[in-house]
Amino acid sequence: MLKVLISDKMSPLAEEIFKARGLDVDYKPGMTPDELKACIGDYHGLAIRSDTKVKADILAAATNLKVIGRAGIGVDNVDIPAATAKGVVVMNTPFGNSITTAEHALAMMMALARDIPQASASTHAGKWEKSKFMGVELFGKTLGVIGCGNIGGYVAERAVALKMRVVAFDPFLTPERAQDLGVEKVELDELFARADFITLHTPLTDATRGIISEKSFGKMKKGVRIINCARGGLIDEAALKVALDDGRVAGAALDVFEVEPAKENVLFNHPKVVCTPHLGASTSEAQVNVAVQVAEQISDFLLTGAVTNALNMASVSAEDAPKLKPYMKLVEFLGGFAGQITRSGVKAVSIEYEGSVAELNTKPLTAIALSGLLRPMLDSVNMVSAPAMAKERNIALSETKRETCAEYQTLVKLTVTTETQTRSVSGTLFAGKPRLVEVNGIPVEAEFAPHMLFFTNKDKPGLIGKLGTALGLAGVNIATFHLGRNAVGEDAVALVQIDGALNGDVLESLRKVPNVVRVESLRF
Repeated sequence: MLKVLISDKMSPLAEEIFKARGLDVDYKPGMTPDELKACIGDYHGLAIRSDTKVKADILAAATNLKVIGRAGIGVDNVDIPAATAKGVVVMNTPFGNSITTAEHALAMMMALARDIPQASASTHAGKWEKSKFMGVELFGKTLGVIGCGNIGGYVAERAVALKMRVVAFDPFLTPERAQDLGVEKVELDELFARADFITLHTPLTDATRGIISEKSFGKMKKGVRIINCARGGLIDEAALKVALDDGRVAGAALDVFEVEPAKENVLFNHPKVVCTPHLGASTSEAQVNVAVQVAEQISDFLLTGAVTNALNMASVSAEDAPKLKPYMKLVEFLGGFAGQITRSGVKAVSIEYEGSVAELNTKPLTAIALSGLLRPMLDSVNMVSAPAMAKERNIALSETKRETCAEYQTLVKLTVTTETQTRSVSGTLFAGKPRLVEVNGIPVEAEFAPHMLFFTNKDKPGLIGKLGTALGLAGVNIATFHLGRNAVGEDAVALVQIDGALNGDVLESLRKVPNVVRVESLRF
């Protein structure tokens, strides 16, 4: 019989669902890593929340494990590459606690505006310091929402109902979606300059880490109030303390921290800071929602092979999987390439399949390409949720098939239309491996690598030498260098494979090289 282990505290409904579906289930929350390692080999499915850490050593012992289901969004506690290598599907439940988290952000904002925690403590102490706690109204104030996706959108809608003016920064927010929400889309610096309150609802990525920094505080209104119920690390906590101490920031409400569980923090006991211990998803309704969803998803996968909200596997049949496998990686790379160089709201995505690939079931390929495109800016997007997220943002999606291909046996072309421009990227399979063959109409052949630099430049003599010199001075080793141009002396592109990630200072130095138009650091 198929067996499932629930290793974290979860609603009893999850256990009931597993049993009703005919699965053998054990409920063992609170196990130590050694205890989990000792028993995990007996189970085919594992249902977790955030306490269980499924690292490589646990997966190595999981000889029968087929699926891990996370009741919630974040999967930082799961080694997804190790799970993928082991053939274990990792699922989450990305929409089960969105409203709960949005409501917590609003509650934190209200508590911050009226000094409710401080006033409560004072009153409990019998002080009756009525004149000490002079708050501010939300009515008529400007709320800046950084990240206006699923949760941020819920916050924005509710803030509009409170008669706040809402401005939003989100590269993937289209004008149509902004209009539907009743918000004004702005650039980040404008949001900083206008907002009376700022709330964060973006994932923690290389692009968003420290999005509120010492430099950011200098661009904000004096007396701004900041709320973070998204991810620790989005705010430079040391810089925030300085800004609170000198009065640039009137207060902060934080549900998340750079290091969790946060037993010590530079902001603890600060009189202008409201803190909660990562309670964003902590309501009875949300706990039931995610528990039910994860139990249903794991059961469906184990009993029927159906895949929902998988982070490392496409929804394809057993018959189609071998044929689609090489194309899955190709479209994921193409989408990731386009997503990493996109900086404005996406309006439309077009995918063209030519040659051999056009004969296959391309629906999962389109979903994978879309998830690769959206992943740099959206939290926990996968090939299942990507189409819904695109539709929510009014991103038009089209797919075209052609049985013949002029230059290659098979070709996939991804075209992305944003508010400011249209760009394309094409790829093929060479000896079964993904290969890039065109960027923005310019031919350039390159294999994808873990760390790459993408340059757009003017085709002028000496540029390659200058780029090589700049990278050499920074101690960066070049593995491969691929070039393309549309005509002599006109627009050109370069793809450079390097041996590791670059820091921001090196990127800035490369951007200053004469005739370089743009430089982006890419990861695959």
